[in-house]
Amino acid sequence: MGRTGPEVDAEADERLSAVAPRLRELRRRSGLTLEAAAARAGLSPAHLSRLETGRRRPSLPVLLALARAHSTTVSDLLGETGGAPGPVIRAADAPERGVGGWTYRRAGAPGRGMQALRVRVPYGEPREDPARIHPGEEWLHVLAGRLRLVLGGTEHLLEPGDGAHFDSLTPHRLGAADRDGVELLFVHTLLQSADTGLCLGDGPVRHRPPGRSAP
Repeated sequence: MGRTGPEVDAEADERLSAVAPRLRELRRRSGLTLEAAAARAGLSPAHLSRLETGRRRPSLPVLLALARAHSTTVSDLLGETGGAPGPVIRAADAPERGVGGWTYRRAGAPGRGMQALRVRVPYGEPREDPARIHPGEEWLHVLAGRLRLVLGGTEHLLEPGDGAHFDSLTPHRLGAADRDGVELLFVHTLLQSADTGLCLGDGPVRHRPPGRSAP
């Protein structure tokens, strides 16, 4: 039997509680004032003070900003100190997962500053729902089939061997141009998100394919 909702919430709450002392420690090591550290993360000093004292819990976007400000990872902020992953990713250790017709296979090691996935996108026009917009960068390379990539107001048709590298703050959507779908390599810099949880928000990370936005 899987863990219940309250158990998952308690675990998440415990992990977030580790952020406050870690933030204080990182700022102390760097010799930064509260104001300087807050400016690096794009926060107000009052907001950062509440985070450092545990009076406020950070959302995922705030965790990302704090990790970048201190040149570390979200995993480190959360106190996840597991052993470093090895450099080789075996196919047997990367099972395929499916969500909403899209399939995913991990192509890189977990816990890194960027994530690499092998993605199969089913046939169809790029999603009509609002395009995704979030901090970071994305890189993709078409392995098989043809990809429809909408960046801003421009649609691009990518053939096998073509790729794209763009700022994730540019509104973007993906779709397959061929009935057999399209397979691609996909790399993004959303630190510590799940294989298919590629959205940012104030709530839990939701499992949605690249190119779809949170409501």
